[in-house]
Amino acid sequence: MFQLKEKLSTPLKIASVELKSRVFQSPLSGVTDLVFRRLVRRYAPQSMMYTEMVSATEIHHLKAIPRLMEIAPDEDPISIQLFDCRPDFMAEAAEKAVAEGAKTIDINMGCPVNKITKKGGGSSLLRQPEIAQAIVKEVVKTVDIPVTVKTRIGWDDQEITILDFAKKMEDAGAQMLTIHGRTRAQGYNGKARWEWIAKVKEIVSIPVIANGDIFSVDAAIKCLEETNADGVMCSRGTLGYPFLVGEIDYFLQTGTRRAIVTPSQRLECAKEHFNNLWEYKGIKGIYQSRKHLSWYCKGFSGASELRDRVSRIETLEEGNQLLDHAIELCRKTEIN
Repeated sequence: MFQLKEKLSTPLKIASVELKSRVFQSPLSGVTDLVFRRLVRRYAPQSMMYTEMVSATEIHHLKAIPRLMEIAPDEDPISIQLFDCRPDFMAEAAEKAVAEGAKTIDINMGCPVNKITKKGGGSSLLRQPEIAQAIVKEVVKTVDIPVTVKTRIGWDDQEITILDFAKKMEDAGAQMLTIHGRTRAQGYNGKARWEWIAKVKEIVSIPVIANGDIFSVDAAIKCLEETNADGVMCSRGTLGYPFLVGEIDYFLQTGTRRAIVTPSQRLECAKEHFNNLWEYKGIKGIYQSRKHLSWYCKGFSGASELRDRVSRIETLEEGNQLLDHAIELCRKTEIN
């Protein structure tokens, strides 16, 4: 364990980019916008963040850069994640991502959602390794920042192809791989099979980041011990809990744990998240906040009722009243 901590508390090099943290915030569609990333970064200032995945086709056909690619001036390090099955569109989108300030370009080859895979993107590329290679080669040739790939272990249990696929991505020029330890068929069900991440780590020379079932500091440590990965990426564990990336990073850097986040602190964060979404997106932010606030509502008395009510909020005033009342009740409980 000592050797593991020593390794993981040192900087990670992705080609020309050096990262001081080996804990990453995963790109999550409908979640990792600028507002969410700022909350995560407060507790993990040196961790790599990712935008929501952006369609290269949309970028090609739009004159304006989609808001999903919006990066604040103080966001560093930051990566823009792209998806598509057309190498030329991906290269064009990558150029625009560099102009927006991306530190790396991440290519999504793992999304299991039908509307993505049926168009040849996401995890469907696991079944089209030649196209996947062509995409990586074209993007690498086009931009002068590192190109990385996020993928899964295979299409289904009969097609676990990650070992061959990972080598192909490395040979094509990918400079880091993030492996979600599930197949496309699993979606987010069942256990992540970290043993396949360990096998990938044994056969490639570029950094490998482990993803899947990282819901706590203990889970991250266990995953790193079992896989020998160069870092971990947090995904669903940060939904309603933007503290997680920072908690893991703090432990890897110091060997000690941060104080437990109380329910009132969690709800105060929820309130800030809610108000910032309103400021950033207006009424759309109110509607989008419903799912976020629902994720925050757990682990305290009355959480279920509050979760039901915040999932139907219509106005800024309504949301703030509900959250203020819940925060006050939690504080009283914590004092007593």
